[in-house]
Amino acid sequence: MADDALFDFLHMEIVSHVTKSDAGLLQDGDEAMSKLEQIGYSTGYRFIERLTKDLSRFKDELEVMKAICKDFWSAVFKKQVDNLRTNHQGVYVLQDNKFRFLASISNSRQYLELAPKYLVFTCGLLRGALASLGLTCIVTAEVTTMPACKFQVHLQRA
Repeated sequence: MADDALFDFLHMEIVSHVTKSDAGLLQDGDEAMSKLEQIGYSTGYRFIERLTKDLSRFKDELEVMKAICKDFWSAVFKKQVDNLRTNHQGVYVLQDNKFRFLASISNSRQYLELAPKYLVFTCGLLRGALASLGLTCIVTAEVTTMPACKFQVHLQRA
């Protein structure tokens, strides 16, 4: 339980640090979000390598996405993704009804406008993990009600 709280506080501090300049003012939003996403990308890339080092290769992208929803999500967030949907054309939607980083902020609509900056790291985390497994993608996040969120994964096919 203490590890969970430390992870949540670390994430909040990373977001705070990256979005504020040395003078304590908010930085340019795009630059800060890009930096947060890059931190998440490198973390996800390295984390999935360790998580899957003893597993056999995945046979297709659906199997990779199922592993992300079960094994990866469980290792990072201590629970599985609540719902995985696909159109079988390279678009996957991962829904988490009680996303850990949003649950620590609020369970109401009060902080809905702040939610995206707390999702950017996880978008990078997913993109990095999938890149390590050989899938190039674009990951976006959407919040309609706190603390639920949806992550859309658009696979880039050659």
